[in-house]
Amino acid sequence: MRRSLRFYFALFFAKGTAMVLKLIGRKGTSMPGSWAIILCPDFLGRMPRPKTVVGITGTNGKTTVANMVEDVLEDCGYDFVCNRSGTNVNTGVASALIANSTFFGKPKKDLAIFELDERSSPKILPYLKPDLLLCTNIFRDSYKRNAHMEFILDVLERYIPDRTRLILNADDLLCSSLKPQNRRVFFGIDRMPEDGEECQNIVQDIRVCPQCGARLEWEFVRYHHIGKAHCPCCEFQSPEADYRVTSTHPEQGKMTVKYGGEERDYPMPNSSTINVYNSLSAVAFLSEFGLSPDQIAASMEKLSISESRYKEEEAGGKKVVLHLAKGQNPIACSRAFENIRNYPGRKAVILFLDDYFDAAHSVENTSWYYDTDFEFLNDAGIPQIVAAGARHWDVCVRLLMAGIPESKIAHVEENEKAASLLNPAQVDSVFILYDVYTIGLANRVKEQVKAVLKDSGRENGKEDGGQNED
Repeated sequence: MRRSLRFYFALFFAKGTAMVLKLIGRKGTSMPGSWAIILCPDFLGRMPRPKTVVGITGTNGKTTVANMVEDVLEDCGYDFVCNRSGTNVNTGVASALIANSTFFGKPKKDLAIFELDERSSPKILPYLKPDLLLCTNIFRDSYKRNAHMEFILDVLERYIPDRTRLILNADDLLCSSLKPQNRRVFFGIDRMPEDGEECQNIVQDIRVCPQCGARLEWEFVRYHHIGKAHCPCCEFQSPEADYRVTSTHPEQGKMTVKYGGEERDYPMPNSSTINVYNSLSAVAFLSEFGLSPDQIAASMEKLSISESRYKEEEAGGKKVVLHLAKGQNPIACSRAFENIRNYPGRKAVILFLDDYFDAAHSVENTSWYYDTDFEFLNDAGIPQIVAAGARHWDVCVRLLMAGIPESKIAHVEENEKAASLLNPAQVDSVFILYDVYTIGLANRVKEQVKAVLKDSGRENGKEDGGQNED
């Protein structure tokens, strides 16, 4: 598109806005991009594009993978613009491009790496036209905004440019079906000992062949519709993965990836299935981008999971674990619940499941609770669950429906009171589950939990000391 007076006015106004925000100490805001798009709705189409644009999208894991990719490329000496400190919708992308441009909009850097919200594809992809795009997976998420996952699949199908090279999840029958005419490669994980042939989750959205309607036969099901399947009545089947995890070695923090007939070990931050997929997709993306296996492995050795996603601390001889459980996302929460169930020892769980933006209103859609596997929390190793927030009664009802004894459940409307309901003597660790936008709340409650655990530890110490003296 040609640049117009309207475009330049929007660009100059946005740059002025960014300058004012910098002067008053505001960082990581998408406000400049918001103003640019308000003043010039097709701003992204008129903004000069960096020489190379790559993107990362999908329902779950895109932020973690984008951070890993950016950290590795930065460690390897690449200079690029990204939207890490902004948002992954069109306004955040516009803000990043504005910050990376000269006074008249020419890009200062040749490489752009963008995390892209899949629902915002119509407002971004036709303009940016990524050279390389990774899709992590496609799941149910944010029902009010995303409707159903097939709706999101259709949005991506329509707006991903035909010339964009794709990196897709071979174990996700939806994700792997995107844009079959495009150049693409696949990543996946070979069958692991814990994988079964029947789905253990409430939701398994892919049950029949999308081509002929016959019931699919599964070689293995990992969780929900992630696994490997084929149709007994036609040629439809899961694609073969170009990048395959053939084995994991949790004690060494390694995974073995086979690509191009050769196997190579790469670091993985932990052994949870989600993070194995995240690490594998980052390896596939970086390899397709052009990095050598040695470069990828050496840089990934320096990585860790963002502390805004997962963090362990210790207090009073017990663990306090912050664990992201993406709100209104039954798959992400189910994975978090299963991770807690599988974590060693006896655990207490504090649930902050209210959507940050909907919590102040009475209209939040809670139907996603009934697609979420709260049943994973019905475990002998989880003696206490605390639900807090505006929808605490809804969560309590769902926990009871999962078969969890009422004696194990405490719930309160005031989030800040959650820590006071804990019984530290019952547990070895406390998990705090929170939404993407409630990390501040989680950190405040974490400090309260640590204080409760320390007080309990001191009291136990006094009691033990008294008994020893006797």
